[in-house]
Amino acid sequence: MPTEIEGYCETIEDCYEFTLSYAAKGVSTDDGSESGRQLREKLARAVEATRALEAACASAVRELQLAAAEKYESFFAVLARDAQSSVAAIELVLAQPVISSQLIDNLNASIHLRALLTDLFLVTEILASRQTQARAVASS
Repeated sequence: MPTEIEGYCETIEDCYEFTLSYAAKGVSTDDGSESGRQLREKLARAVEATRALEAACASAVRELQLAAAEKYESFFAVLARDAQSSVAAIELVLAQPVISSQLIDNLNASIHLRALLTDLFLVTEILASRQTQARAVASS
């Protein structure tokens, strides 16, 4: 389960990194360009990953039988709200007939997207720490 969550996080982070480079290009349209096609694909994949993340996190709490499960569940409720807000913003951008660098720059600056990314950094750090602890216990 942690690897599934990490995969979703990587997809979202990859999209964000791509959007940073797209915003820096200063293009007025994505129409007909390879980078525009990639942008729309990455944004669509990020939406899918963001939607799947909530269920994966809830399943992880149950499957891993984490202590203080209510703390995880409480945080995952925050993550779900941030994810829903981010999906709404990304889908709004995807609905536009033309996506400019400026539009993507504004998406990247969105507090909703930044909150989601910060949530993901926290989750991946916790997962990495738990995996390190599990390996240490297993090797003792």
